[in-house]
Amino acid sequence: MTKTTVDKVWEIVQIARNIKRPTAQVLIKYLIDDFIELHGDRLYADDSCFIGGIGLLNNMPISVIGQEKGLSTNEKIKRNFGMGHPEGYHKALRLMRQAEKFNRPILFVIDTPGAYPGIGAEERGQAMAIAVNLAEMISLKVPMISVVLGEGGSGGALGIGVSDEVWMFENATYSILSPEGFASILYKDASLARQAASDMKITAQDLYRYKIIDRIIPEAKDGLHNDPEYSFNILKNELIEKYYELRQKNIADILALRYKKYRNIGIYEES
Repeated sequence: MTKTTVDKVWEIVQIARNIKRPTAQVLIKYLIDDFIELHGDRLYADDSCFIGGIGLLNNMPISVIGQEKGLSTNEKIKRNFGMGHPEGYHKALRLMRQAEKFNRPILFVIDTPGAYPGIGAEERGQAMAIAVNLAEMISLKVPMISVVLGEGGSGGALGIGVSDEVWMFENATYSILSPEGFASILYKDASLARQAASDMKITAQDLYRYKIIDRIIPEAKDGLHNDPEYSFNILKNELIEKYYELRQKNIADILALRYKKYRNIGIYEES
């Protein structure tokens, strides 16, 4: 029996959420040599949902900031299942500014169902923390690439998603909201999440067609967890090539292109 579009999209959603799917720390370990993790936002606390630090990509100094869901059950609880608090976005911004100061390119690894919506997070300015990151990232004077590893959900993903290029793994998702949340709000029925996922156009293939993202990293059959090295190797080679290309450009040209990229998002012509 042939799978419908709705079935295919829902299958991608499940692959993106698969508990065996490699997380940011696994990807960083594969890509980055001599990685040193840095902690704290210098304001309130250290959000363990965010992994940030410095290391070497093919002997090139680089800053890396990623959202970490955790591997074991205990670690998932510690990492808050990849849902960041305001202090996580503050830490990310601190490391972005540090990278700019020392002229290091930045790699962002997006993997979150969304920013944490708890009362404490809201009291500490969750929305403002994300908004400040969006405003600051558009003018950071270093090359930046964001890679959606698994789930790219809502403002939680956008808080580290404003870059010169946004890439996605083949079975990742990137959306304004979870399908369940979308179905609850728009259809008044969370059980319609499967249909919502299809309507939302959240797959890498859809987003590439709409020019929201710039590149798709292929995965092994049935998902990244079946052969992560295959995809990570492709990603590493393409990152090295792209960062080399970006570093040859004048920073004023990079900023102009970045600004133009986000001004043009949403302007889509059917080919």
